[in-house]
Amino acid sequence: MNTKLHAITDQNGRPLSFFMTAGQISDYTGATALLDSLPVAQ
Repeated sequence: MNTKLHAITDQNGRPLSFFMTAGQISDYTGATALLDSLPVAQ
């Protein structure tokens, strides 16, 4: 059994948001879950 940790970071690599999924779940699931937490582009 394993897990994946999906993360959004700022330009310096500092974490802004995390989402954990089971290892067998597609990466698209993690990416979709994090899209709403992306900061607004400047």
